[in-house]
Amino acid sequence: MGDPTTIWRPDNTKNPSPSTPGSPIYRPDIQDYIEERLHDFDSELRSLSLKIHSNGELKFEEYFAHDLATSFLATKGFEVVKKYHLDTAWSATFEHKQGGRTIGINSEMDGLPFDGKVAHACGHNLIFISGIGVALALREALLKFDISGKIVLLGTPAEEGGSGKVKLLEKDAYKGMDICIMCHPAPGPERSVSLSSCLALQRITATYRGHTAHAALSPWEGRNAQDAAVLAYNNISALRQQLRPSYRVHGIIEGKDWAVNRNSNRIWALTYHRCFVRTPTKAMLEGAVKRVVPCLEAAAHATGCELELDLYGSTYDLVQNTALGNEVATIVKSRYGFIDYEWGIYSASTDFGNVTYELPSLHPGFAIPTVLNGGNHTREFAAAAAEPISHSACMDVTKALAGASIRILLDDEFFAEVKRTFEEDKARRETQG
Repeated sequence: MGDPTTIWRPDNTKNPSPSTPGSPIYRPDIQDYIEERLHDFDSELRSLSLKIHSNGELKFEEYFAHDLATSFLATKGFEVVKKYHLDTAWSATFEHKQGGRTIGINSEMDGLPFDGKVAHACGHNLIFISGIGVALALREALLKFDISGKIVLLGTPAEEGGSGKVKLLEKDAYKGMDICIMCHPAPGPERSVSLSSCLALQRITATYRGHTAHAALSPWEGRNAQDAAVLAYNNISALRQQLRPSYRVHGIIEGKDWAVNRNSNRIWALTYHRCFVRTPTKAMLEGAVKRVVPCLEAAAHATGCELELDLYGSTYDLVQNTALGNEVATIVKSRYGFIDYEWGIYSASTDFGNVTYELPSLHPGFAIPTVLNGGNHTREFAAAAAEPISHSACMDVTKALAGASIRILLDDEFFAEVKRTFEEDKARRETQG
């Protein structure tokens, strides 16, 4: 993790120069045009961002965002498919000439629940418009410079716990893409773009079934599923000392009917321990899960409860493509800011990780100004994601992603390098077990 004293705060904006201002980049004329056109689209993109920010929707319920995106892109020359494999997924495609490569782009849409409302506490309103912005800029550049190529923008629902991209992968929504790109806001140094990875994730639900009884009159008749869940939680807490510092294991306890029947005068017969296990690579997950599962099993043995284990919803670490990352870094350092490898979503998780194991991909983080203790998944981060300066940071990384995509379309040697490093990057991470 980077030095927390370097985090960009709202009251400490210095607007630093790019780290290597004016250094050479590939096709600066096209990059200039990308900047010009995104400037022209800026007010529309800002409006889209604020509209979904003020109309937050939970996973698989992003109907407002779905309709907003598809209606907007249909007016911008894209072929739009609504309800693309999933009810709230969508695609927007544009192709110029024949035989060009295909650039895949993702836009996320879902928010998080807070006090009965839905807030964009992970900044998906910014991810939403970045994907749209990349697609718009690329379309304009293809037409202006007569470049052969295809753009496929996917609206991907349910990143927050629903693994929407994994479901779309299974339905071949990414088939035919030569690369896929997106970005994600997070705390970090001012005007930084992060090429860090993230943690692979395995979800586990342990269901404990016991036998109900009167907690005072005849507790010996019961088998306490609540005790089982508490023991499982405590067992995992004891295990953490023996886990690597880079691992994360955390969870919650739920009970059947607890919300409607707050009765402390009974032995509870059904509880759930919902647990996330995270490791730096998917290759490390199996070993970590093997340490956690006995903690869950021991709780059942100790309480005499039956145990049902459900391992589901695994997502992978990000295989950040080295060649693509280097190209984005060159553009960012020349025009927009600087590169870091410690911030971004380095110890969180994303379903885009699974995409990065399937085709060359890049998922840079970008810093927005945040208050102390106001990082991702907080109300404070939701507020930060609506600020004009966060929009500006989002547009900078959008320009860099569009510029790197242009090189994919025009430079055969560069694309060969992207494919080569994809295999090398993936092989390296798959052996880090």
